[in-house]
Amino acid sequence: MKLAIISGSHRNPSQSEKVARYIDTVLSTEHDDVETWLYTLADNPLPLWDQSLWEDNPEWNERLAPLREQLNDTDGFVIVSPEWHGQVPAGLKNFFLLFNRFELGHKPALITTVSSADGGAYPVAELRMSSYKNNRLCYIPEQLILRNVERLLNDAVEDNDVDADAYFRERISWATGILVGYARALKPMRETTEIHHDKFSNGM
Repeated sequence: MKLAIISGSHRNPSQSEKVARYIDTVLSTEHDDVETWLYTLADNPLPLWDQSLWEDNPEWNERLAPLREQLNDTDGFVIVSPEWHGQVPAGLKNFFLLFNRFELGHKPALITTVSSADGGAYPVAELRMSSYKNNRLCYIPEQLILRNVERLLNDAVEDNDVDADAYFRERISWATGILVGYARALKPMRETTEIHHDKFSNGM
C-alpha cells in the first residue's frame, strides 16, 4: 500500500512541511506494509492551471507525467495545509485543479491543517467544501488541526509544549491508523466497482 503526504505550503522552510515529514515518519515506522511518498509545494513548482490542460497539451503532459504516475499508484493521502488569511494556499487549490478523478478518485484522505496561533479550522471547511467535487477524493471523518504549531513536533524537546506535543503525537498516530484502514477498505472497491463514467465525469 502506498500513501502520499502532500505539503501544501509554498514557503520554504515551513511548519507544514515539518508536520508532513513527521507524519511521513509515523506512517513508515508504524505500518510495515505502507510505502510513503512526500510531495511538497514549497516554492510552488506547479504552474497555474489553464484551459490547455484539457486539450492534451504536450507541455502539460510532460510536466505532470511523473506526478500522475506517483498519484496513480497511491492508495490514500494526507493533505497538509497551513491557514493563510483564513484560507487554503493558492498552490494547494491549484493542485486540486491539475489532478483529476483518475489520480485521486475514490481514495481516502486525511485533512491536516496547521496554524501558528489558534486557527486552522477554516482550511478544513474549505477543503471539505470545494476541493473534492470533480476529482472524487474521499475525505475521512477524522481530521487534525495543529494549533500553535511552532511548539509541536520539534526534534528538540525544550522547543515543545510538553503536554500539547504529547497529545498531538498520540492523535496523529491514531488518525493515520484510521487512514490506513480506509485505504485498505477502499482499494478493493476501486477494483470491483465502475468508478469512472464518461457521462458523469464531473460531480454534481
